[in-house]
Amino acid sequence: MAEGKIVYIASPYAGDVEGNVEFAKAACRLAMEEGNTPVAAHLLYPQMLDDTVPEQRALGIRMGLKLLEASSELWLCGSRISDGMQEELKAAWKHGIPVRRIPGEMVEKFMEQDMGQRVQTMGYAGVSL
Repeated sequence: MAEGKIVYIASPYAGDVEGNVEFAKAACRLAMEEGNTPVAAHLLYPQMLDDTVPEQRALGIRMGLKLLEASSELWLCGSRISDGMQEELKAAWKHGIPVRRIPGEMVEKFMEQDMGQRVQTMGYAGVSL
């Protein structure tokens, strides 16, 4: 499904972490549907680092910026640009990486699709809803 350019997905993480993770996953799904390979550092590094510890958050951001440097494009997803997204935007400009704004409405369509697929899969697995 996804083989095209590598796109770096930037969307908020802190605050409503659960909702923001679902949003980021949907943004990745949108990128894949468009034939791209998404990279979402904020879905990867919080699995290993504690975002509430400033040193670990800074490390995760630095590693994410290295991934951004290897990307073909930065996607700013949603209407709010968080502090972390602002850093990613500055890095993209510095390295001449094209930036694409992705409206939240585009991503939200994939959130609904993902939720429907998850419920359908759970039903087939014998899990009662």
